[in-house]
Amino acid sequence: MGLGGAEFRLPVLAGILHYPVRQAVPINLAVSLVTIAAFLAIRGSTLSFASVVPFLPAIFALIAGAIVTAFVGATLSAKLSNEQLEQIVLVLLVAIGLALIVEGFLPQRLPALLPAALFWWIGAGILFGLAIGLVSSLLGVAGGEIIIPTLIFAFGADIKTAGTASLLVSLPTVLVGLLKYSSQGAFADRTSISRTIAPMGIGSVIGAIAGGLLVGLIPAAILKIMLGVILNISAFKVFHTTRLQVKHDR
Repeated sequence: MGLGGAEFRLPVLAGILHYPVRQAVPINLAVSLVTIAAFLAIRGSTLSFASVVPFLPAIFALIAGAIVTAFVGATLSAKLSNEQLEQIVLVLLVAIGLALIVEGFLPQRLPALLPAALFWWIGAGILFGLAIGLVSSLLGVAGGEIIIPTLIFAFGADIKTAGTASLLVSLPTVLVGLLKYSSQGAFADRTSISRTIAPMGIGSVIGAIAGGLLVGLIPAAILKIMLGVILNISAFKVFHTTRLQVKHDR
């Protein structure tokens, strides 16, 4: 799971709060940045970066790929129609939901899929980074939903190291996407900052902490499967059913 369950915020923004998806995505991205900053402030003194050092080539490669497509994704979003953007958002949310379900059935520890060679790590890191940045900018998420499993299964990082590295990859990725959206006028209406971004940022941090406690009470595999199912139901209810209703009204 990513920080604060950013993939779950989008259906809330578009469904419950009735933001157009074009506005919901940059708002979600802004909340993701608030959540990352809060986590760095809260856990900054306890984070250990020593375990991250061996994975720095992969991390820098992930960042390089992610910031490129974070910029491209925000640019692409402005050129898509509302219907096209909603369809892409639905597909990505369902894909993340299915990935959570599949991950719940996988063993907690698997051998790294990539050989421990600089060439493979940099090449694969850039490719994975391109996917991470695109998902981040089109959904407004920090990308932890992809970054953490990538570091664990592709590069062989343990869960704690992957969580720390995810923050390092997410921060520049979110910043680039947010700056691009801002330059396109996404935050011209400042009321969204006080009414939505600030309170949702606080709620996301609390939710992430609560989620961490739930992992101790409920097996992580079961929790991932449950969340994957909920995400798919929420995505279809908000983005698929709404589109069908709009077509029917026309």
